[in-house]
Amino acid sequence: MTVRIVDRRFDSKNKSSVNRSRFIQRFKGQIRRAVSDAINKRGVRDLDNGEKIGIPGKDINEPQFEHGRGGVWETVRPGNDRFNRGDQVDRPPSGGGGGSGKGQAAQDGEGLDEFVFTLSKDEFLDIFFDEMALPNLVKQQLARIDQYRRIRAGFVQTGVPTNINLGRTMRGAAGRRIAIGGPYAAQLRALEAELKALRETLPAEAFDSSEEAERLRREIAKVRAKIEAMPFVDTFDLRYNNRVKIPQPTTQAVMFCLLDVSGSMDEERKSIAKRFFMLLYLFLNRNYERIEVVFIRHHTVASEVDEDDFFTSRETGGTVVSSALTLMHEIITARYPSNAWNIYGAQASDGDNWHDDSPKCRALLEGSILPLTQYFAYIEITDGPPQNLWEEYARLQEEKSGRFAMQRIANVADIYPVFRELFKKKQA
Repeated sequence: MTVRIVDRRFDSKNKSSVNRSRFIQRFKGQIRRAVSDAINKRGVRDLDNGEKIGIPGKDINEPQFEHGRGGVWETVRPGNDRFNRGDQVDRPPSGGGGGSGKGQAAQDGEGLDEFVFTLSKDEFLDIFFDEMALPNLVKQQLARIDQYRRIRAGFVQTGVPTNINLGRTMRGAAGRRIAIGGPYAAQLRALEAELKALRETLPAEAFDSSEEAERLRREIAKVRAKIEAMPFVDTFDLRYNNRVKIPQPTTQAVMFCLLDVSGSMDEERKSIAKRFFMLLYLFLNRNYERIEVVFIRHHTVASEVDEDDFFTSRETGGTVVSSALTLMHEIITARYPSNAWNIYGAQASDGDNWHDDSPKCRALLEGSILPLTQYFAYIEITDGPPQNLWEEYARLQEEKSGRFAMQRIANVADIYPVFRELFKKKQA
């Protein structure tokens, strides 16, 4: 006989999702759309909590069996000889099952406009970064050795009493006693055998007064005293657990955010850039234990600022992108050596740049920045034709495809697809 047990324990609002993971897997599309909307409410480094999201109730309704309407009722099917296309069918008489639309509200009905639940931090990030992988994640050198852990490393003859190893100490003491006392034990057995043989050969009175027997007794007593004089545990036998400190490395990364704040970059473009930077920070935070963020804004000159000034400030005038790249290289040289940091860069601009400066930008990236970074991504936020900076960077992408990538974003809806394209898993 086969017994099937069906778990119908109810979740919130009588939704029979058996467990949380299966629920998220089942409604992943709706959850992903809700999570994408939640990014507007977060700062670049706001990662302390999960996210409370809502899903329309109609999207999670489950199919159910219901009783069909009873009674006798008529239907019009194709091929009938009574009605033609365009004929009007009389309304069913009242009380005949057609329903008049009148009546009183039921007291046990329950509706659900929106199903709200909270995603944990890990679940929130899993939704965002599904099927993604950091490029060049193989670390050139583990960085920042500021933590240590102790591990067992054999035994030593000196130490504190709390570290004494009783098993190894007793084993060593037993071995020492066997090694040192072995000759004495053999000598003792030989003397006892000789005394026994002498007792068997001599009468009792003669044996007691025999000088040889007295000599043997003195020798036996002397050997036994030597055996008993051996310490049970000598200081030489003590063994202590040896523990050594080894560095517990923590991986760290620095993320450079470069933003054009010239007059052509309006608030909508800055909002798009903020979302992209936030996605990149969240993504890096999943792979590194310690993340630092450096915000560099630029118009004709570049400066390092905090996050508030980075997204709210707006300048007028032209654009010289090379000033931001030069400042980034100076900061890397002064504070973030490439042998100790994983360096990532993300640049957002509308592509408008002083024409003679674009070749300089490509040269700076190719010769100074890309050799020090793990990855550098450039996004051009515009719906117009490519600008001269894009054309220069396109030449660089062909040569440095493993470390450099570029994409164009026209509106908010393009952020997530572009980000996935930049950081999608590479096929083996």
